[in-house]
Parts: sequence; structure tokens; C-alpha cells
Amino acid sequence: MAEYNEDAYKLARKAYIEYSCPFERALLSRCVACSRSRKLNLAEREAIACGDPDVRTHCQSFYQALHDNAQFALKINSDAPWPFGKEIRAQCGGVRGLAEALGNAGDEATDVAASVLAGRSRHGETAAFPYSEIMRAVVHYEPRKRRS
Repeated sequence: MAEYNEDAYKLARKAYIEYSCPFERALLSRCVACSRSRKLNLAEREAIACGDPDVRTHCQSFYQALHDNAQFALKINSDAPWPFGKEIRAQCGGVRGLAEALGNAGDEATDVAASVLAGRSRHGETAAFPYSEIMRAVVHYEPRKRRS
């Protein structure tokens, strides 16, 4: 059996995906949805690309603000890489928490781009989002258990 070349995959991914989605892990785990995302298959893997570069900048800003605010809530050192489980909690819980703070249902049907745009419409910049409410959802979000 041939060995898998991770470097070749990363190069192909970079060439094929012009705008990556900052919430790709949340979308792949299906804890939220996004009307602007595009699902791709690369080397027997699923990937998510953003279909709207203008909205992506707002999502990227929210993603960064989530990470900045979630470090304390999830007890993460700012210099350390984020473990997968905590990344999922930040992404899924963060998007669902934003939707709930806006008065919507925070569930697997929550649209990332729509929630970010609605938050910007109500609060202005992403820095003004209600992160104290959002962090409660991040802390309480439980990823689904692995199948045994």
C-alpha cells in the first residue's frame, strides 16, 4: 500500500480552495450549517470552501474574536495549539451562542454566515458582539460522542 503524502494533499488543497472557511470544522461535524459554503472532495477527504469572499472577512473576524474570548473560558494557553475538541466547542458553541443571543434557535440548522451578518447588523463590528452570552454556549457545548 502506498504511503499517503500529506504535503501533496496540502498543496492540492491550497491550489483548489481559494477561500477557506474559518468554520470548516464545525461545518464538517454538522453542528451548524452555512448557506455560503461549498463542500468539496479532495483526496478522499471532505473540505469546505467559502463561496462569498466578502462575508468570509466577517466570519474570519468573528472566528478570531471567538478564539480570543474563549481562551479563558476553555482554559487554553494563548501560545499552545488548540486541541480538536476545544476547537469544535469554540466553533459550534460560538455560532450557536451568537444565534441564541440574537433570539434565534441555536441548533444544527444555524447558518454561520447569516448569524454573523445578523450580528453585525444589530451590534456593528464583531468586537461588539455579546461575548459573555456566547461564551456560556461555548462552555456548555458538548460535541457528539464517537461511535464505538
